[in-house]
Amino acid sequence: MQKLRLSQSLQQKLSPQQIQFIKLLQVPTAELESRVEEELEINPALEEGEDETPEDEYEENEKGEEEESKEEQEELDITDYLKDDDQANYKTYNDGGDDEDDREMPIPMSTSLHENLMTQLGFLGLSDHQKIIGKQLIGSIEGDGYIRRPLESIVNDLAFAQGVETSLDEVEEVLFKIQGFDPAGIAARNLQECLLLQLEREDDGQDVDVIVGKRIISECYEEFTKKHYQKIQKKLDLDDEDYIKDAIEVIVKLNPKPGGEVSGGGVKNQYVIPDFILSNNNGKLELSLNSRNAPELRISRSYSEMFKAYDKSNKKDKKLKEAVTFVKQKLDAAKWFIDAIRQRQHTLLRTMRAIIDFQYEYFLDGDETKLKPMILKDIAQIIDMDISTVSRVASSKSIQTDFGIYPLKYFFSEGISTDSGEEVSSREVKQIIKELIDSEDKQKPFSDDKLEGLLNNKGYNIARRTVAKYREQLNIPVARLRKEFK
Repeated sequence: MQKLRLSQSLQQKLSPQQIQFIKLLQVPTAELESRVEEELEINPALEEGEDETPEDEYEENEKGEEEESKEEQEELDITDYLKDDDQANYKTYNDGGDDEDDREMPIPMSTSLHENLMTQLGFLGLSDHQKIIGKQLIGSIEGDGYIRRPLESIVNDLAFAQGVETSLDEVEEVLFKIQGFDPAGIAARNLQECLLLQLEREDDGQDVDVIVGKRIISECYEEFTKKHYQKIQKKLDLDDEDYIKDAIEVIVKLNPKPGGEVSGGGVKNQYVIPDFILSNNNGKLELSLNSRNAPELRISRSYSEMFKAYDKSNKKDKKLKEAVTFVKQKLDAAKWFIDAIRQRQHTLLRTMRAIIDFQYEYFLDGDETKLKPMILKDIAQIIDMDISTVSRVASSKSIQTDFGIYPLKYFFSEGISTDSGEEVSSREVKQIIKELIDSEDKQKPFSDDKLEGLLNNKGYNIARRTVAKYREQLNIPVARLRKEFK
């Protein structure tokens, strides 16, 4: 028998403004422009450009009315929208002055991966609904060409952020179309799918090596990653081991990171647009945001005039009231978006300044040996923000310095103690591991236990499991897979 029970609990929910801020904070500069364009398309109350309207043009409600009837009190409160406040005309700041020269970045950029894919999307002749799905999928493609965000989450993103109801099948259908774009292997969800997409592109039905390669990746992928070639031969029931050898040669020539090449050319594109610019002016470090982070946004003047007209009109007009209610919703959304852009800039600068202060010695000349161990918690405590906020800033942002462009993740590392009691960055230990493996005898490669001993002999107190973790982070396989035969 079912029973109804009442329970009381405390729950923390994010406001629409907080959700808007979190989403924008994660967006790198390269994608911010398209995000702003999307908002401009769906919200007519938001406009680009500076507001040239005189401050005294907007009229305020007349005061002096002693009482309002109950009916009047139920009318829309539009006072906030009649006065010219700072949010009605907000130009986001750059923290680097008003120099017009700062508006353009002096970084040569060829066609980006996403621009290339968006161009190809336009040739498919998709419906408007499918185009929205396609844009969302392309926006989810990472720099190496993969879509790692689950498709179920993309369905939720479309519903939540854009109000587009779709299904997993519809998203997959558009994804399969995008996977046919150049470069081959793009929009794969994992390495296995990436290799299969490239093999499919090469398969003309006659090349035996490609046909066998497809079977290896689709039916024996785990054995392939472990180089268990005899198991592959047995599983595929192939008499001649040369079939396996020739197919493997085809597979290893495929591109595991298709996002790093221009279709057909094999020329690397420069996809990184720095979010910050740091310059050393005679020993003084000067930080500014990339000017692309400072879009000029304002509330539509025509929308404000609609409120003034409503304020002077017969407020019992039902149709007019419904129209103003719609306008108010759009205006709220516009103000939220502008405020989220402002908060994004403030948080980015505050976080980056804390990182620079922490790694000040390094940023003076770029000497890696001066990088100190630093984790997300260190910066979160300095700026008094949640670790998740710092993580969102560091995960997809980069900084241009006098000695190169670096992702913010580069400056975070764990600490390792030495025999002398000094704490060094894990980056230094990783570099030593890489040097040891590069110089090893490939017929007798070092095991993780051996690497642990070599590092301990050098004075680094490190455990075998930590060696294995750092080796994996360097994308270096285990000793058995590094072994070579004469």
